[in-house]
Amino acid sequence: MTLLKMIEVAAESDRSWEDAARRAVKIASQTIRNIRSISITSFDATVSDDEIMVYRVNAKISFALEAADE
Repeated sequence: MTLLKMIEVAAESDRSWEDAARRAVKIASQTIRNIRSISITSFDATVSDDEIMVYRVNAKISFALEAADE
C-alpha cells in the first residue's frame, strides 16, 4: 500500500502561473522524492503600471512516503 503525504507551498515567477507551478515542483524536488501530483489552490499576481510583474501560485504537492526497513 502506498501512503501519500501532502504539503502546501507558494511559488512565484515573473513569466506565468504555469512557470510558477513548474518552479514549485522543481524546488520541492530538491528535498522531496517521489512527487506524484500538484494541485493549484489559488492564483494571484502583483501589478505595477498596469502590467503583471509577479505571478504567484499556492499549491499542494503530494508525494509517496518510503517504507522503513522492517
